[in-house]
Formats: sequence, structure tokens, C-alpha cells
Amino acid sequence: MKTTLLGWTAASGWQLPPSQWPDRPGLVLYFGANALLEPGSAPLAELRQHFPDAVVAGCSTAGEIFGGTVRDDSLAALCIEFATTRVRAEAIVVTAAAESSAAATELGRRLTAPDLRHVLVLSDGLSVNGTTLTSGFRTALPAHVSVTGGLAGDGAAFKRTLVGLGADIGPQRIVAIGFYGPHLTVSYGSAGGWEPFGPRRLVTQSTGNVLYQLDGQPALALYKRYLGERAAGLPATGLLFPLSLLPSRESECGLVRTILAIDETQQSLTFAGDIPVGAYVRLMKAGCDALVGGAQTAATEAGQPPAPGFAVLVSCVGRKLVMGQRVEEEVETVLAQLGPQITAAGFYSYGEICPSGVQHSCDLHNQTMTLTVFTESAPSP
Repeated sequence: MKTTLLGWTAASGWQLPPSQWPDRPGLVLYFGANALLEPGSAPLAELRQHFPDAVVAGCSTAGEIFGGTVRDDSLAALCIEFATTRVRAEAIVVTAAAESSAAATELGRRLTAPDLRHVLVLSDGLSVNGTTLTSGFRTALPAHVSVTGGLAGDGAAFKRTLVGLGADIGPQRIVAIGFYGPHLTVSYGSAGGWEPFGPRRLVTQSTGNVLYQLDGQPALALYKRYLGERAAGLPATGLLFPLSLLPSRESECGLVRTILAIDETQQSLTFAGDIPVGAYVRLMKAGCDALVGGAQTAATEAGQPPAPGFAVLVSCVGRKLVMGQRVEEEVETVLAQLGPQITAAGFYSYGEICPSGVQHSCDLHNQTMTLTVFTESAPSP
């Protein structure tokens, strides 16, 4: 496996001139600001035209991860030349969050084959319900196929996210990339570093990923009381105080859920994943050191790579807002754990997709650092 990292900024253009780009990558993954993915974007068009035979796929971000750096308003592209692994990608359009499960099921059906090893998902970050999206992939794919990825971002604006496969780039899209062959090794890890605080609250009214009431009180009003002065900046400031969705009332921790939108009229909160009636939730908070520690935990879960390869890092925009100028520390921590033989790129997201526990399938996470590491073993002589 050979990897090449390409980066573009308005100030300097491509860091590596096209004359030095790799000849025949099988896969090109790109992550960029919205403006650089819109129709007429010269850098992205150049990337696609230079690699006509590759699977070229990517999404918009809330920040681009380029090696050990974190950038805004740039384009990061990871070119991979596999020794034996094959890749194939499928895309689908969703017009409403209710279509998320069916869309994932269809994508899984299209990609399924006896030698399918892993699926990397890049999804619209606003029009998709991440909980039912991941459940759709669990239903459609064999148990031994792992699924990771993330939901596209739009900075802290939460207005429009873009996903692309080839020349088809736009909102309301999901791209799934299948990796095939016996010599591919995939490992992954996901962790947060957030700490719960305050009382446990019972979800008394919700529909899917829209939360209406906690303990019989309007959810938005209750949430605003916790935020105080920060409530004026919702939904963006909600990234600083996500909810922990607890498996039971006695549980100390659970899946983290991030706010995507608010509705003043209905006094509701819309999350990236479902908030079921009868569940208990707690607010969460974190400092920089705790979030960097979470990134270290995620890298440790992924393990030491057995060979040179690449890693796709997906971290939540909320972590970026909390860490501010220290945000690169979590990326540096991950790369130090993986070692110099791994080339890394990725993005800050509206949701992360990764298996939980011992299962290979997948769950939606929020506010985590999630990484997927790909390596190839040598074919037997």
C-alpha cells in the first residue's frame, strides 16, 4: 500500500504540484470547506480530472485534518494505491431523515459480496438520522463487516452539508465505500472524554431524534436554563454541552448526542441521533485535557498498526470548539500512538460512526474522536 497526502489552501494552492501526484491510486478521499466543494470549485475539479480511474469521494467539514494539522477553508486529499485490495463505492440521495434506514439498507445491499471486509460511510450531516442510518447498515451487512465513517459538517453554521462521489456532489447524499479482499486489515477506536453533570432527566416526549420534553418540561426551555448566557448562541453553543443517552437510570455513561437544531415554537431540540421516550439523559461538559485523553483512548483502542497504511480521523465539531487553539493536540496524540508509518487525514464532523463494544457493526457517536486504520498484509507466495 502506498499513500500520498495532498493539501490545497487559497494562499499557497496545492502543496505538492500535480506533476508529482501518484499515478494510479485506487481511492482518493477528500475533505474540504463547503465553498471548495460547490460547483465550479477548481481544486476539486482538478483532483477529479487527474484521477479519472479512481474512486474519488469526500464531504464538507467543520475543519480539515491534514496530517498533524487542523485547518479551515482548505482541501485535504488522501490518495491510496492498494497492493491487492479492491474498492467500490455507491451513493444515494435522501430527501428526509425518515429515509435514512432504507437508504443504508440499499447501500449495504449494493456493496455486499463474499470478500467485503469494511464499509466507510460519508453522510449528509443535517438531513440524515444517524441512529437509523447505522441500524440500516447493521441490518443489511454481514456480521463480520465493520462500518465506520462520519456525518459531513458545515463549520458551526448547521445550514448545508455536502457529500460527493465522482462528479456528483451535493446535499442530502450518502456515500458508502466498500473495501474487498483477504489482505486488508482494519482497526478502529472511538472515545470522548466528556464528563456528565447535573441530575438524570427522563425523556417524556420525543419523536425519533427530536426531543420535546424532559421530566414533563419543555426540553428547550430546560436546556436553556443550564446554558445561561450561552443559550443565545444556540444551536452552535449546544456543542459545548451535549447529552449522554444512558442505557439505564443507574448508568454512569452512555452514547453522546449532539444538538443539530432548535425549534422555539415547539420548544424542541433536534439531535444527530434518536432520543427515545423512557430513556434517561444527563448533560455533559469537558475541558481540553479530558478531550485529548479521550483521543488517546481511541488511538489505543485501534491498536498498533501491523504495517504501513492510512488512517481516517473523524472528530466532532464540538471538540474543536472546546479546544480552540489547542485542537491539534488531539490529532498529534493520535498520530504519536499510530506511528510514522501511518498517513492520516480526516475532518471535524456532525457525528461519528464506529462499532461499540465487541460488535463489528456500527453505532452513531457524537463528540468523539473516531479513527479507522487501514493496512495490507503481503500476499502468500
